[in-house]
Amino acid sequence: MLLVDGRHFDLTGVTDDIDAAFLAGGGIDRARAAMAAGDLPQLDVSGVRVGAPVARPGTVACVGLNYARHAAESGAAPPAEPVVFLKASNTVVGPFDEIILPRGSTKTDWEVELAVVIGRRAHYLASPADAGDVIAGYAVSNDLSEREFQRNDSGGQLVRGKSCESFNPLGPWLVTADEIDDPQRLALSSYVNDQPRQASTTQDMIFDVYHLVWYLSQYLVLEPGDVVNTGTPEGVAMSGRFPYLSDGDVVRAGIEGLGEQRQTCRPAA
Repeated sequence: MLLVDGRHFDLTGVTDDIDAAFLAGGGIDRARAAMAAGDLPQLDVSGVRVGAPVARPGTVACVGLNYARHAAESGAAPPAEPVVFLKASNTVVGPFDEIILPRGSTKTDWEVELAVVIGRRAHYLASPADAGDVIAGYAVSNDLSEREFQRNDSGGQLVRGKSCESFNPLGPWLVTADEIDDPQRLALSSYVNDQPRQASTTQDMIFDVYHLVWYLSQYLVLEPGDVVNTGTPEGVAMSGRFPYLSDGDVVRAGIEGLGEQRQTCRPAA
């Protein structure tokens, strides 16, 4: 589905899904050409579930403590290098799907983040300046975390607190890179039950978007469709200023120009 000026258009004549094959095969340019030619029928999407804007990412690479004020509220010094961890890719769900609170969870936390979607294979990029050439676009991500699993139960192994079911709502949109003038000047916000939690900008990042993609490419092979979560700003429950999520809580996370997602929390069956 393509969104242009508030109208939705059917992309099934161009691709079955927005996935690795679509991005690697020049799908964005083909979609633009089809739109310009008038070949895409308009859709009525009322009542339709919205899925993640990228299907089945192979890798979800995440960066921790990448906002100066978030590092401070966590009681940590700003890292000298990016703090990198991987998250199970099946955590990626739609922007309005439910957040499933894991069994035994007492400290499920929200984290609004700028997600980078890779559009071309990136391996050993020569410099951060080359990162722009491999980025397909950007999206809103909620990098949910179960802090008890993350920090205490697992002895500091992040994956256990990060890879629970539904723990990466993504979207609502994939906004192509050319639509974002500067990824380091985007406002981020989150709310729980309409009460403000996070309010910051990507200017507070310790390592900028291009640096992160370049850095990751020195250690990982980033493929089309992969997602990079670039860190969260201050204002999470782990700060001690807010309660953790519980059954019935409603979370909203948004980024300037990228839309807003919304989820309701419920316990795992």
